[in-house]
Amino acid sequence: MNDWGAPLVAAALFAFLSPGLLLQIPGKHHPIDFMNMKTSATAIFVHAVLYALFLILFLFVLHVRLSETTQQAFSGCNFHVVCKL
Repeated sequence: MNDWGAPLVAAALFAFLSPGLLLQIPGKHHPIDFMNMKTSATAIFVHAVLYALFLILFLFVLHVRLSETTQQAFSGCNFHVVCKL
């Protein structure tokens, strides 16, 4: 697998957009609640839509790629990030 951008972006977005972890949209008492560690069906739906939109933005619109390149002179691998606009 040469392109690690998609799994890393998807995992990071999934972690950061979990309802209640950093924020909850909509919150129980406010439009946005921060770090309350609670969730609701509406918040799950809103966060799922945001996750899909951000994933489309990063992977298809911005073309974020994290490629692994090997060089003969080095024993390790070099990683580089490519973002095309």
